[in-house]
Amino acid sequence: MKNHEIKTVERRFLLAILLTCTILIVEAIGSWWTGSLALLSDAAHVFLDIFAILLSWLAIRLSTMPADERYSYGFHRFEVIASLANGLTLGFVSLGILVEAYKRLLVPAPVKGLDLLLLATFGLIVNLIVAYILGGGHLHRHDHGPHHSEDLNIRSARLHVLGDAAASLGVIVAGIIIWQTGWTQADPIASIIISLIIFASSYRLIKDSFRIMMEGVPACINLEDVSRAIGSVPGVLQVHDLHVWGVCSAHVILSAHAVIEDQMISQGEAIMEEIKGILHDLFGIEHTTIQLEHESCGQGSEALRLGDEGEDGAMQREGAGPEDMVRKS
Repeated sequence: MKNHEIKTVERRFLLAILLTCTILIVEAIGSWWTGSLALLSDAAHVFLDIFAILLSWLAIRLSTMPADERYSYGFHRFEVIASLANGLTLGFVSLGILVEAYKRLLVPAPVKGLDLLLLATFGLIVNLIVAYILGGGHLHRHDHGPHHSEDLNIRSARLHVLGDAAASLGVIVAGIIIWQTGWTQADPIASIIISLIIFASSYRLIKDSFRIMMEGVPACINLEDVSRAIGSVPGVLQVHDLHVWGVCSAHVILSAHAVIEDQMISQGEAIMEEIKGILHDLFGIEHTTIQLEHESCGQGSEALRLGDEGEDGAMQREGAGPEDMVRKS
């Protein structure tokens, strides 16, 4: 990824954030002016959009920062922490809107229907502009793996904005009904629908964040499929101690033990490279740690690293990583 591509995407994100903040301010003031709870609910949904866009922008920024001795995986997990906090906050906001909407259903409040309609229309138009801006912000990548974290972040932010555009349509419908019929209960009904959308979004954020924090298998990956894919590599007899987890939503890590036939170390390296290639092509897993075990050694044998022999009897190649581990026969 080139620096000018990053700057182009950042400019689009900053413009999207500016426009979305404008919607938030206009709808927050407009909800007070019109007395509309539905418009206030939509403003809460806009806040979710702003957070999502900020999070996506920050994830792209942090993805360019190299790992160091203190943070060996870099700063990708910040996305998960922020998502969890956002999900919890919006969950409480949606519950508060539901309570207020229930009160409005029991005791209807006056709502300025025409003003509500105009403000919601403004929100819809700006949301569509923001979605268009984000839609043009995809990075031109030269790799073809299933997981491109930058593209995923852009798409996620765009979907959030389109979801808010749909909520704005609901407010527009409520505004038309109130303007034409004077039936103000359309406002709390639209509020309930929007608050349920917010609650569903916050639930997904909490659920996905909790899965990553607990180092669960990503929802898009089936562990049995991964095991079969590794076992399909010629020379692999058995797979065990298979673990797949995510540092964040777009960076998946795998570790596994693969039992192979007794053979030369160079042949073992070829098997490892083929396993890594399959995992990348089929599942988008870019960071793998494969420990090879010779069939004649059993699972309890000591590990061997390729290269020069050290003081402890292990052999280690300079610059070798965890994926270079094989079992000593």
